[in-house]
Amino acid sequence: MKDFILLFRQAGNEQSPLTAEEIATTNKKWHDWIADIEAQGKLKDHGSRLEPAGKVLKPGGVITDGPFVEIRERLGGFIVVSAENLDEATTLAHGCPILESNGSVEIRALFV
Repeated sequence: MKDFILLFRQAGNEQSPLTAEEIATTNKKWHDWIADIEAQGKLKDHGSRLEPAGKVLKPGGVITDGPFVEIRERLGGFIVVSAENLDEATTLAHGCPILESNGSVEIRALFV
């Protein structure tokens, strides 16, 4: 088994505010999807949701604030899963709720 990180990328700043009911529905979808991966014994780390703002350190000590208007997607969070190979890790990513809101899941193997 290898460890893979599933990075959740959200569409830029095109989001409209969600109602309390929409937030509850979305949270349940995330919970159920992650619980299914955990029930399969494939969840290695629950990861975390990330705050939208941050900073980037560039060569020469240049620091810029985020979020960044020049990017079309932003990193929203991650989990770590165990899988036999990249194809199995990609299969685990199917059903991720981020896909319903025009987001994407980047699947990458971790070096250990």
